Amino acid sequence: MQANTRSIYMLPYYIWIVLFVIAPVVLVGYYSFFDVDGNLTLQNYRTFFTPTYLQMTISSFWYAFLVTLFSLLVAYPAAYLLTRTKHRQLWILLIILPTWINLLLKTYAFIGIFGTYGPINALLGTLGFGEQQLLFNASSFVFVSVYIFIPFMILPIYNALEEMNPTLVSAARDLGASGWVTFRRVILPLTMAGVKSGCMAVFIPSLSLFMITRLIAGNKVITLGTAIEQHFLVTQDWGMGSTVAVVLIIAMAVIMILSGGFGKEVRHD
Repeated sequence: MQANTRSIYMLPYYIWIVLFVIAPVVLVGYYSFFDVDGNLTLQNYRTFFTPTYLQMTISSFWYAFLVTLFSLLVAYPAAYLLTRTKHRQLWILLIILPTWINLLLKTYAFIGIFGTYGPINALLGTLGFGEQQLLFNASSFVFVSVYIFIPFMILPIYNALEEMNPTLVSAARDLGASGWVTFRRVILPLTMAGVKSGCMAVFIPSLSLFMITRLIAGNKVITLGTAIEQHFLVTQDWGMGSTVAVVLIIAMAVIMILSGGFGKEVRHD
């Protein structure tokens, strides 16, 4: 009786998964086998493995790696300090609040901040550096992307640090370990599950960015997300756009499997 009741309660979840996860992926895979004229073909996949699309793929992975790396370098110390500060709940709320703002609004805000007449250029002018072109380059793209994704890196690491047994750190220090050795041999291994979760939460969506590449980088940064947008909204070649999407989905799944995204978490008593 309990099993039947549980199955009934799970039914809406299964319906949701089928309609909004499995069905869209199947539909994208189906369209990937048709050309712009609606003819069944494998040409889309052959086209993808040409230098143009392979270069886009390398570019996507490179910038996703940079965004993830810089997010981690900022997020880990921030999460560590967060566990040792007062009013943690307030600080966590302030970290979460930007994620409630629409991505497009945040992007346009940075256009104003980095623009010719924005506050950054005004400050540089006051300091005597003159007007600088801060937009439409790879650096501004990485900076804005890190800002947008960094809450998703901080929170998993913070949770892992909070769950860590503090007596293990004290024991390491009592045994003569330096601060760096304690971090490398005790703290980091025990929080690796949070680091992996944060990296996946940043790296995977960074692979398919397209709005920031257009508005902040001025299409100086070309990614697979940009290609998908162009094929669906500009060239109307849904088949090629679906092919790029299929390859991106497969790449994301492989990355999650190889990185141990579904692996065991560190347990300690």
